[in-house]
Amino acid sequence: MRPITVPQYVKEILNKDNDSLTKNIQACYPKLYKGNPLVTIVIPAYNEEKNILYTLLSIAQNITDKSVEIIVVNNNSKDNTEQIVKATGVTCINEPTPGVKHARNAGLHAASSEFIINADADTLYPPTWIETMINPLINKQGVALSYGRFAFLPPVYEKRWQYFIYENFADVLRLFKKWFKEEAMNVYGCNSAFRRAHCLQVNGYEHPPGSNEDGWLAVKLRNNGFGRLLPVYSPKAIAWTGDRHLQNDGGLIKAFTMRLKGSVK
Repeated sequence: MRPITVPQYVKEILNKDNDSLTKNIQACYPKLYKGNPLVTIVIPAYNEEKNILYTLLSIAQNITDKSVEIIVVNNNSKDNTEQIVKATGVTCINEPTPGVKHARNAGLHAASSEFIINADADTLYPPTWIETMINPLINKQGVALSYGRFAFLPPVYEKRWQYFIYENFADVLRLFKKWFKEEAMNVYGCNSAFRRAHCLQVNGYEHPPGSNEDGWLAVKLRNNGFGRLLPVYSPKAIAWTGDRHLQNDGGLIKAFTMRLKGSVK
């Protein structure tokens, strides 16, 4: 069941100021990154100075016995994204070539772990996210990539229930894609995980024109025999993100209409 309200941990993080966010990340991250990481979380960032601290704290507060490193890839930002990240103690590397494909490839090559989890710089993650996304790759046979869901954070002037309805309709469309079209269309860069070595073997995030880097990576991993794609439906892995992409599409109704047409074509 999808959450109809915003979780308390999200509200608590969003209520912190920048100084509190930075200090909390500085305190939490050493408990997450214990050296010799098993997991790397790669976060592309372009002009995300207003969002990145919320994302980093949500990840740094994750509860796991695994050693996890975070790599933020500053993708030619014109604001203070790089300085803000470095102040927390989290690794920040630079990729001057614009484009999320280039940023994700830079993070992939900079990582030193066995597993990669994709995240976005404007998204908050639950305390159980890392464990819930990685354990299927470790414990289940024949899984090439796990992918989770996301939910929208409503602006202050709107109610969460509108997004709740939209998300449930969108889930129906995703099931249709999974069984009758192409499951990889359901894979998003804000919430997916895989083995780093396999990604390197399929040339990373390179993809043909007209496709997206996340879905195409999923196709390559599956079609090269590394296993199936595994949806993670647990609410323990739901990522919470802003609605700017929906607004760029013209709002909830127009965005849903576009996705409905794209699913049935």
